[in-house]
Amino acid sequence: MGGYILRRLMLIIPTLIGIMLLNFVIVQAAPGGPIEQMISEMEGHGSSALSRASGGGGGPEVAQGESRGERGIPAELLQELEVLYGFDKPAHERFFKMLGDYATFDFGESFFRDRTVIELILDKMPVSISLGLWSTLIIYLISIPLGVRKAVTDGSRFDVWTSSVIVVGYAIPGFLFAILLIVLFAGGSYFDWFPLRGLTSPGFEDMTWYQQVGDYFWHLALPVLANVIGGFATLTLLTKNSFLDEIGKQYVVTARAKGLEERQVLYGHVFRNAMLIVIASLPGVLVSLFFTGSLLIEVIFSLDGLGLLGFEAALNRDYPVIFGTLYIFTLMGLVLKLISDITYVLVDPRIDFESRES
Repeated sequence: MGGYILRRLMLIIPTLIGIMLLNFVIVQAAPGGPIEQMISEMEGHGSSALSRASGGGGGPEVAQGESRGERGIPAELLQELEVLYGFDKPAHERFFKMLGDYATFDFGESFFRDRTVIELILDKMPVSISLGLWSTLIIYLISIPLGVRKAVTDGSRFDVWTSSVIVVGYAIPGFLFAILLIVLFAGGSYFDWFPLRGLTSPGFEDMTWYQQVGDYFWHLALPVLANVIGGFATLTLLTKNSFLDEIGKQYVVTARAKGLEERQVLYGHVFRNAMLIVIASLPGVLVSLFFTGSLLIEVIFSLDGLGLLGFEAALNRDYPVIFGTLYIFTLMGLVLKLISDITYVLVDPRIDFESRES
């Protein structure tokens, strides 16, 4: 197992480089780079540069075929902007410098926020971790028991009506549920029971500890509920199908023939094998809920987390923030996948990835 872990750790490096290279090329080719953004600000157009720029905005390329000189920008100022944003160097030099800096977790400074990327990430991370952690915990606490119950009672009335709920949860995106919850419970058209902005109320520091806990969960209630409704369906069906597949195997028939109670059969024999596929899906669930999946939820509920940070960075062409968050998300995803494989072995020692590779 040690050799397998070492090989997987070494494989992380070329995987990271490949992902960063692909995204570097895509971002460089996107219209409206940071220089165009700054020029537009200087001309008083704000963020309209994004809608006006259409050609090669990643570096010192021009917008809509119009040279920067023709827009009345002094050449000296353009050169200063190119040096400021690092576009005075060829793309390949910028890429290799970025890789060298990222190897030491030096992500540079944001183009437009006057803060380092790592400071921004650390500042926004508690919000995304809070949302993702509680959502993941509740999804697993609901989906696994529900999936097991549906497998045991397959075809019953309980299985049928819960399947209807699951189909609705699977078909409707989480952000639509978020809007519905706002309309119903956050001062939309009916009740005004929950806050609509942030993770804490004004004067949070002056509250007692139990009031702070209550206020924290009061703010998290609707965002987490929207995430749970949109995310529990897949895991429930995965758990059910995994259990149904195991229940039909010969070792279960043998265990029942020996006179074991149904509870012993399910949780002493079936559960460990059925949970393997659920464990395998954990890294994807974590990355999705912590980062990508919570983007619209953070926007809708005005939660200033990593998803919103990455979204705004993409709109503003804030390249250090874009690539810094991408690097961290990718690295965490790869590490979580490795942890998933290790957990596989802990759950079922019969699994040996090292012998499979050889």
